[in-house]
Amino acid sequence: MKDFFAEDKVEEKKINKKKIIILILIFIIILAGIASVILYKQNEQVKVWIDKNVFRKEVFQNESTSIELNSEDNPNIYAFNRYIGILNKNKFVIYNSFAKQEKELNLEISNPLFASSSRYLAVAEKKGQKVYSVEDKEIKWEAMVSGEIYQVHVNKNGYVAVVIADTTYKTLISVFNNDGKNIFNTYLSTTSTTDASISNDNKYLAIAEVDTSGTMIQSKIKIISIEKAQKEAENSIIKTYNFENNKLVTNIKYQDKNKLICMFPDSIHIIENENDDILIDNMDKKITFSSIDLENNIANVEEQSTGLFTANSVLNIININNKNTITYTSSEVTKEVYTYENMIALNMGAEVHFINTNGWLSKRYIANQEITNIVISNSIAGIIYRDKIEIINL
Repeated sequence: MKDFFAEDKVEEKKINKKKIIILILIFIIILAGIASVILYKQNEQVKVWIDKNVFRKEVFQNESTSIELNSEDNPNIYAFNRYIGILNKNKFVIYNSFAKQEKELNLEISNPLFASSSRYLAVAEKKGQKVYSVEDKEIKWEAMVSGEIYQVHVNKNGYVAVVIADTTYKTLISVFNNDGKNIFNTYLSTTSTTDASISNDNKYLAIAEVDTSGTMIQSKIKIISIEKAQKEAENSIIKTYNFENNKLVTNIKYQDKNKLICMFPDSIHIIENENDDILIDNMDKKITFSSIDLENNIANVEEQSTGLFTANSVLNIININNKNTITYTSSEVTKEVYTYENMIALNMGAEVHFINTNGWLSKRYIANQEITNIVISNSIAGIIYRDKIEIINL
């Protein structure tokens, strides 16, 4: 008689062997993956090889999509949202990441000041009176101001602050809501404005002021309640921060949760819950570049000598919420830094490294010549040459 039970046992043993082999293979793959991640993070040669051959992060000059330029036109170029815009002869032509023209807008601007956040772009005439707000690819509103414009700022909801040199006052700041209504003006009679920023919840306007009339520079930051300013502008200042003599405030920027980042030549401060704290002290470091124009992060580049004529560029990315620092190191000296929300571009001369705020290389662009001008947003960058713009998708 045939032993069916014996056959079942044999079949069961075969199935178990297959399972063991599969589990072993999975375990090996996991170990290989962990080892690859460790090597990628700790071994620069392995990292470069994986970026180049596996992730295809290297982009070479003349191999990417490009927009043709006529250098005689002297166009003004800016990257915003997912597009690159070219302003020339009052025409603002918007291109997508495939170098295809998507829109042409009529902007009566010849010498532009650009500012963007999220899907909003503000364009103003430098030392002129005209200002535009563009939402995605459409003109949202336009306005005329009195005096000469020398700064423009926009938050992620489309609120715009225009800093104006006024004939009566030293500085006038006009604030517009996202429908183009001038909701209030504020005046500075004795000080100059180095920067301004509108909070992401549209509640506050921060103004960085500098008084150079005395023997020592005096810097202060005023926080204005936008709600109060619409009712009574004179009594809308809710807090003023005064800094020590000769400490020059150069840039300010609101981050999420109304955290105000303030940059000085030797330090970066954070104003949070009415407390002014030093976030970074650069007194004893060789910091070549700093930026607060990021989303909930700040960055600086420190030059560290590796020899008599050689140095590394160490990019430090500091999260303002948890204060953690992520570093990215390059063996080249950084010549220029460009930042926008979650993206950082390090220009090494004939090479550009695009790094996100998590510290990961997004793209490495390698050119045949010196790179002198770059425009960048979160998802697109343009390498500007005399006759074309090469587009890099980030």
